[in-house]
Parts: sequence; C-alpha cells; structure tokens
Amino acid sequence: MTIRLATFSIAARDASSGLLGTAVSTKVPAVGSLCPFIRHGVGAVCTQAWVNPSLGPRILDRIALSQSAEQALRGVMDGETDREIRQVGVVDALGRSAAFTGQGTDAWAGHQCGPDYSVQGNMLVSAETIAAMAATFESSTTFDLAERLMRVLEAGQEAGGDRRGKQSAALLVRGPEVYPLVDLRVDEHPEPVAELRRIFEVAKRELFPFIAALPTRERPAGDFARIRAAIAPKS
Repeated sequence: MTIRLATFSIAARDASSGLLGTAVSTKVPAVGSLCPFIRHGVGAVCTQAWVNPSLGPRILDRIALSQSAEQALRGVMDGETDREIRQVGVVDALGRSAAFTGQGTDAWAGHQCGPDYSVQGNMLVSAETIAAMAATFESSTTFDLAERLMRVLEAGQEAGGDRRGKQSAALLVRGPEVYPLVDLRVDEHPEPVAELRRIFEVAKRELFPFIAALPTRERPAGDFARIRAAIAPKS
C-alpha cells in the first residue's frame, strides 16, 4: 500500500561542508516519517506523490556503489512498479542531482535540478512554487545548510505550496555522526512551515549548542564543559 503525498521538497548538499539535507511540506500528517532519506557521504533523497519509501534506501545503496545521482535514480525507477505515479528528487555527495516526476502525478507537478540541489513538487498551486524554491537555494549561499533549506521551504509556501492546504513539514540535516545535526518536524498544524520556523529558532538557542557539544568520532569526550560554563548561574 502507498500513501499519496502531494508535496514540495528539496534534497541538497552544502558544497563547503559536505553536509546533506532535506526540507519538505505537505497536506498529510508526519511527512518527515516517509519522504526524506539521507546517508552522509552518499546522498539525500526525497520520495513523494504516491510515495514508495523503499525508493530512498534503494537509490542510496546504488550511490554508495559509486553510481551518480542520475544513474542511481534511473536504475531504481526503471524497475519500479507504478513508476508513473511516483516523484523522487536526489542529490549525491558530489553535488550531482537528478529527479523523476511520473506522468501520472497530479498537476501541477514537476521538478528543477541544479548543482547541489533538486526541488520537486506535485499537486501544487503552480510552477511558481518550484521556481521560487530553486531561486532561493541558489541565492542563499551565505547561510548554513539548515537555514538555506528553511528559507527554501518558506519560499515554496509563499509561492503557493500544496493546493490542497497545509498540515506537516520537516527539516533534516545530517553530518558524519550517528545522530542528525538537525531533525525537526511539525506533524499536524494549520501553518506547518511557519511553525517549523518557530521551532527552528528555538532549536538554534536551546538545542543546536548541545548538538555541537556531543561526542564525535574526532572528539570522543565531547565539549560539555563549554556548555556547562555557558549555562552556569551568574553570581
């Protein structure tokens, strides 16, 4: 059984850091549980429309075997059942991107790819959603990846977004550690993108400093002394 995700999303890479991320919103609850897949050093995938979540890991497996985003996407979709009702966007760890929009996806549906990103959407108000998302990603290179993705999602919503309405949104960024750098979700809200921005701003103050202090492969002890000093009561 598949679920219909009329969705707008981005899969992207930060060229300077190598971080990979996704951002997505739709008129279905809990989009972050079904659409985005990221494997550090490999790639990022957004799978949507009449969604088949297994496409994400299968595409990433092929990229891990040295296929490009385009090769991996084509190889998986060539054998996919009901491929014409699927939509998928991919970026690999070298910044190569690819997308597929089946002819049976609901209008407006389409995608746009460029270096380090793929944006895609279906059942949208218009093509302006995708155009605004791509333009925002291309023009926001001074920001870190999480902020860029948040701005891309906001641009897509402002340009129309899902023509059925709004319900959920998610933002995911992964680096080399076992834990994500950013994993924020709004699962049921009348303004999910705006609510995701609110949560994102809270996380900047109250979560991300702790994430930065967690143990890593290169720093097994972490950096909690700095955090303890920062939050210690002032005499």
